[in-house]
Amino acid sequence: MTNVELARRAGISAPPCLRRVRALEEAGFIRGYHADINPDALGFGVTVFAQVGLSSQAEADLKKFEELVNSWPMVRECNMLAGEYDFLLKIVAEDWDDYQRFLTTKLTAAPNVAHVKSALSIRTSKHTPGVPIDVDSPDIPESLEDDEDEDDDETTARMARR
Repeated sequence: MTNVELARRAGISAPPCLRRVRALEEAGFIRGYHADINPDALGFGVTVFAQVGLSSQAEADLKKFEELVNSWPMVRECNMLAGEYDFLLKIVAEDWDDYQRFLTTKLTAAPNVAHVKSALSIRTSKHTPGVPIDVDSPDIPESLEDDEDEDDDETTARMARR
């Protein structure tokens, strides 16, 4: 949405709204913007979650694996885990054969990979990016508050939470 629409919804004028959005970006609350792409529409009909165990969990080896994973476009998410496996990868592929090629030529062939367990996603019933934000919470960092006369504290708090 445009800044003007966001300001209208928050009940403030556009200039302080833009300042607050920029403050949220600079403070690291907003990391970026993206389009929600339909993988099926672009020919990526398979999503697989791969649990990866490494031979070594030394920090240097973990970093090397993460750097390698970052070079693979099919891997959309990489999470380091505590427990039986070291990493959980979300991988998209055109079809099962495409995933199997990736598995055998890239993932299991990678240095330090000891074992991989794949789980094929049948469907996604919930996809909600971000985190659950309580819009009624009064806790806003002071650095995000705006001292402009036209806005009262309640409006400032509401905007910082959006």
